[in-house]
Amino acid sequence: MNVSSPDREQTASANASAVLAHPLFVRFTHWTNTVAIAALMVSGWAILLAHPRLYWGESGAAGSPALIDLPLTLDLDQSGWGRSLHFLAAWICVVNGILYVGRGLTSRHFGGQMIRPLIDEPTPDAYNRLQAIAYLAVVFVLLPLVIATGLSMSPAVMAAVPIVDLFGGHQSARTVHFIVAVALVLFLIVHVVMVCRRGVARRMRRMITG
Repeated sequence: MNVSSPDREQTASANASAVLAHPLFVRFTHWTNTVAIAALMVSGWAILLAHPRLYWGESGAAGSPALIDLPLTLDLDQSGWGRSLHFLAAWICVVNGILYVGRGLTSRHFGGQMIRPLIDEPTPDAYNRLQAIAYLAVVFVLLPLVIATGLSMSPAVMAAVPIVDLFGGHQSARTVHFIVAVALVLFLIVHVVMVCRRGVARRMRRMITG
């Protein structure tokens, strides 16, 4: 039985979709987030050097007791550009995250690639299960928390919605923001290590070409 050309094209398209590891929206948001997070890490470090002390409550300044006194060299010269870059990269990350979550929910990306490994029968490949847990925690817990604490330190946002009260004050929000940011950096390090162990060339190719 001969297969017509349109049928062959549809079959080829279906086969291509079936083996597509990462949809276009996943690849786009992944690399956008990579650039934004790199900018956030660099600018966040510059901001931290301007005052490497963390407090709890509403207020905290040089000379007052600190909750955490980080062993870093004070550098006030980097704070200006650091805050500007941090603000810009943060909003890119927020918009990118909204696109990712929105598209992920409407396309069943989370259910297919993140939830399923957790409810299916145990398989020898524990990597997928661990990866699903880590990604769900990052997308639905750590990132919303770091965004909320970041917004709570903005005077403009606080004038409209005083969410800083949820964290016990501006300095508490800054401390939580720092701790969550460290957790995200640790996740990134583990993610890169796992990618390297599973084959950098193959996984990079899948994240670039699908």
